[in-house]
Amino acid sequence: MLPRQSLLEGSPHAEALGPVLDAAERALRTWEPQWTGFLEAAVREDAEQRLQSLSELSVGSEGGHAGAERRCLLLQRAEAPLAAAAVPPPLTGLEIAGNFLFDPATTAEFRQSLLAAGADPGEVGDLWLRGDRGAQAIVTTRLAHRLEGKPGLVRSVEVNHETRPLQELQLPAGRHPRPIASVEASLRLDAVASAGFGVSRSRMAALIRQGAVRINWQPMLSPSRELAPGDRVQLEGRGELEIQSVQETKRGRLRIEMIRS
Repeated sequence: MLPRQSLLEGSPHAEALGPVLDAAERALRTWEPQWTGFLEAAVREDAEQRLQSLSELSVGSEGGHAGAERRCLLLQRAEAPLAAAAVPPPLTGLEIAGNFLFDPATTAEFRQSLLAAGADPGEVGDLWLRGDRGAQAIVTTRLAHRLEGKPGLVRSVEVNHETRPLQELQLPAGRHPRPIASVEASLRLDAVASAGFGVSRSRMAALIRQGAVRINWQPMLSPSRELAPGDRVQLEGRGELEIQSVQETKRGRLRIEMIRS
């Protein structure tokens, strides 16, 4: 049995980590690799950090593409590690097709439509828009089989669900980490994120109020929230911005060093 109490101590995601620890215990007991369902990024990072203290356990992850935010964990005995490729995750692509020319929908609304169709949150990975044609998602093969050919509804638009091999998906563009420097009057979220993501400040403020921006994976609705070194800002569909350092200039402004990925 795992030392659950010590592993979960101080975790803000203790409830979500329960099934992960269950899978880890099965992997150690049966010597068979175990895949978890899709985990939110904050939960996954917390799980990886806590499980790395277990020398007998090997932890990997897969989300269907290199830059995936929502990922499944692969848990297996460290004494007999297997490459993740040898134990492929049961993932596939899903096309959610409809005409959204006159009634655009958000990624959150597409995700909610899958949940309304009977999906479990752990069965749905990353999801991205495909212009006015709908969206694509990475899901478990079990969910794809349940939804294949079945109609659904996103806002007022009828959609069809069609399975797609992962290699046939039009994945979001990959991002390579790059440094960014900006001089700002303050560390306000809207100012720093505007500079880091190359979006106007008014547009960034609107995105924040719409719930498209998170700080350290936590939703943030206040454009005036002050950032600090070490904070990570996530913008839906645009990647992540990590605050590296902040130094005051001779004119009393702030030079902010960031990494965008």
